[in-house]
Amino acid sequence: MRTKKALISVFDKSGIVDFAKSLNSMGWEIISTGGTSKILKEEGIQVKDIADLTKFPECFDGRVKTLHPNVEGGILAIRDNEKHKQQMAELGIEPIDMVVCNLYPFKQTILKEGVSHEEIIENIDIGGPTMIRAAAKNYPFVTVVTDPEDYERVIAEIRENGETLPETKEQLAAKVFIHTSHYDALIANYFSKRLHITSPKTITLTYEKKQDLRYGENPHQEATFYSCIQETEGTLTGAIQLQGKELSYNNIGDTDGALEALKEFDEPTIVAAKHANPCGVGSAATLADAFQKAYDADPVSIYGGIVAANREIDKATAEKMAPVFLEVIVAPSFSEEALSVFSKKKNLRLLQVKDIDRRTYTTPKAKTVLGGLLIQDMDHRLTEGELKVVTQRHPTEEELKDLLFAWKVVKHTKSNAIVIAKDKCTTGVGPGQVSRIWALENAIRQGAERIPGSVMASDAFFPFADCVEAAHKAGITAIIQPGGSIRDQESIDAADKYGIAMIFTGMRHFKH
Repeated sequence: MRTKKALISVFDKSGIVDFAKSLNSMGWEIISTGGTSKILKEEGIQVKDIADLTKFPECFDGRVKTLHPNVEGGILAIRDNEKHKQQMAELGIEPIDMVVCNLYPFKQTILKEGVSHEEIIENIDIGGPTMIRAAAKNYPFVTVVTDPEDYERVIAEIRENGETLPETKEQLAAKVFIHTSHYDALIANYFSKRLHITSPKTITLTYEKKQDLRYGENPHQEATFYSCIQETEGTLTGAIQLQGKELSYNNIGDTDGALEALKEFDEPTIVAAKHANPCGVGSAATLADAFQKAYDADPVSIYGGIVAANREIDKATAEKMAPVFLEVIVAPSFSEEALSVFSKKKNLRLLQVKDIDRRTYTTPKAKTVLGGLLIQDMDHRLTEGELKVVTQRHPTEEELKDLLFAWKVVKHTKSNAIVIAKDKCTTGVGPGQVSRIWALENAIRQGAERIPGSVMASDAFFPFADCVEAAHKAGITAIIQPGGSIRDQESIDAADKYGIAMIFTGMRHFKH
């Protein structure tokens, strides 16, 4: 009976010695390369060097060692094909029954601080992907193992059945193509970023599983949370959960919405969010005061909501938050006293996000649609140099501060969106309406008696002067909006009529 052969060439050597010893003990012949061969031999395992199989030395600093017909032919030949069997005999090629291989650490290399382009290039594996793809293609006859987690399963099946089970071989083959597509996508994305290729003819995005979720938007939907490979600083994928139940799909989506809005602010700020919309935002000299503002802005909607903070949560802030039913609190850190306060609320999720104020990301925003994918750049921030006062009255210094505050919030509110604010605190938020006047009416209704003396931000232009009319009746004193409507003059004239200051930004901020 023919001796079974396993070709072992791994970068990650965890578990490989025990795996090879088990194969040896069952009569398998081990063929190996470079560093793997050296380690196995040092452990007393009988190993045949790859050069003995290829009759050709490893060369070019190990760049070429397995790319040879004696290797690829031994993997790819179809065992029950008479023509293939005859050619193998004529060419002196022996069948290889198992390929155990994992690849150069390209991902780990690109994540290294200060890594050079040359080092990154050297960590692009060539022979490894070729071998495992060949083995996966010929999976009815070849077992291919790329993950050390599968070693125990494969050895157990060989011990019990004399070979790996057919269904296992196919599962391991599928794992190869998932692995190599991920590997190649990382390389493609690296070059795209390096060369500033923003809209390639084809695009392959790759993410790694962070966790399985209990369910999706609704209990009958399955869901999983995936993380991008780079630029996780200051994001939920890089968060450390300090306390509470496992995050749900909606928790993640809503918290991300709060986090994006929070990144607009420099001073101590709290963003309270519900269904990914801000429901109360406050900035103040202390975080405790900022939370009080955010809470007072809408004490009803914050119930069961998300709170994001851009400063450490201290005891004073925690004591204000604790009586309120919240799903998630996210902050750059929590004081020991704050953790003690929150420890009494076991289900409350506390997320620590370092670099929470980071704003520069090159990863695009992606949204799936039926049969396709939409990709766009991150929405950027407004600068004061882009502002244009279009009315006779200019905003006061305090109004301007509140206008910019409201503009930052409206940018992160679902369209059509209106945000009303005063003293760096939202007094009314009108998100997600099909009519802009409805969004304004909802915001005014929510703010009620707190609206007079406030300012207003709109994420897009006013198609008619009706929003200015409604703002005047509610007591709003200043407006910021993109402008750009063919009826802009009607809105400007109405603002002048009522002594309302109006600023055009020239920049729309739809969020769909």
